[in-house]
Amino acid sequence: MATKDFIGYQALIDAALVGVVRAALTHAAKGGIMGAHHFYITFDTRAPGVELSDVMRERFPDFITIVLQNQYWNLKLHDDRFEVGLSFNKVPETVVVPYSAIREFRDPSQSIGFRIQGDGEAAPRPKPQAAPKPESLPTPPDAAAKPSEETPAEPSPDKPTVVSLDKFRKK
Repeated sequence: MATKDFIGYQALIDAALVGVVRAALTHAAKGGIMGAHHFYITFDTRAPGVELSDVMRERFPDFITIVLQNQYWNLKLHDDRFEVGLSFNKVPETVVVPYSAIREFRDPSQSIGFRIQGDGEAAPRPKPQAAPKPESLPTPPDAAAKPSEETPAEPSPDKPTVVSLDKFRKK
């Protein structure tokens, strides 16, 4: 049985991980995202300070994953948030995301990714829904992989379960 954490380790870990996100975004804001780098940022659309159009908030009432790769503009960093211009189904929109709303960050080009719990409480696992990709973005290599015909093994608590969404996509 764990005892009360008087040091606040989870808050320290979250702050460090937010620092990693902020540093990656700082690189992108200064010189653009270089090479094969691209960022998947999942955030809680219900969090205070999130600015998102009513249409997108209705479509993604809990979580949304945005992709920063080629088609973004006006990336601005502030002490407590970032804002960025994105296109959703060819409709431009500025999204404002407090760092405290971020729940996951991934850069698949470097096989790096982590989950941020936020507020010292266990964060709910974001639902597997993502913002529509701009048409000009290439499909990430891991999304193009074909699902195996084998029966999947029992999920392990140590390893994430990979699920292919190809069979649910409209063709």
